[in-house]
Amino acid sequence: MTNYKLLALNVDGTLLRSNGRLQPSTKEAIEYVKGKGVYVTLVTNRHFQSAKKLAKALKLDSYLVTHGGAFIADNLDEPLFEKRLTEEMTFNLVQVLENFKCNIRLTHERYSIGNRKKIASNLLSKSILNTSDSMFYPVQFVDSLGDTLRDEPVTATKIDVYFSKEDEKEEAQQLIIEAFEGVDVKSNQNKQLEIVQKGLSKEYGLRMLAKHLKIPLEETVAIGDAEDDKGMIASAGLGVAMWNAPFEVKHTADWVTRSNNHEGVGYMVKEHFRKQQRQEFLRKIKIDK
Repeated sequence: MTNYKLLALNVDGTLLRSNGRLQPSTKEAIEYVKGKGVYVTLVTNRHFQSAKKLAKALKLDSYLVTHGGAFIADNLDEPLFEKRLTEEMTFNLVQVLENFKCNIRLTHERYSIGNRKKIASNLLSKSILNTSDSMFYPVQFVDSLGDTLRDEPVTATKIDVYFSKEDEKEEAQQLIIEAFEGVDVKSNQNKQLEIVQKGLSKEYGLRMLAKHLKIPLEETVAIGDAEDDKGMIASAGLGVAMWNAPFEVKHTADWVTRSNNHEGVGYMVKEHFRKQQRQEFLRKIKIDK
């Protein structure tokens, strides 16, 4: 049986319940697996400060893979890894996007900045709330992002764009793909685009962390629920999908656990890792041999 040394957990829809809360059984499971000597990390689209707050609640002092893989750190000031859109690329992308009726949001590990343009529905409020931003993470809105970036350039970890019409989203997506070679344009939800530096993903971030820790991916367990978790689930030694995940994500996984509202992470961790001996014990056996 494979001896797994790294456990990677997606946050929203996986670690947290649908109401955004942690279950006591999940905290217990994390403590349990840490007691086995397993390195536990979070792999999330959330900004670093939000992920760090959750890590503190779980008593984790490990490196966290945040901003969808763009920022890996255990503290804000000394990142292990950063992968950003350059100032020039960020500015040029904004110049193109401002020709469309859309909300644009640039993310950085210390703040986010967006335009004030109003579009149909409450997409803008969702774009802010779904990352659980709070007072310690400044969110600024300006009338013109292009004008702001001329005076204060930004190297964004990601650009989120929200459109009022699907056809405008598709037109903007095609234009950016044709005009910019160094970016990936992801369409994760209706009327929404996510623009990142080419090659960036949660899987990429997990690979970078595993390499730093000198842990082969075959000795990694990854648990997730979303489309952008598929890569890390497929590449991990043991890929786990939540019951609430789409069919395509479940199909990629080696194991499907309970939903995030029914202790899915806690159940999987206890079921699997109870069969695994502590890392110290396994090292002692090797030495004795």
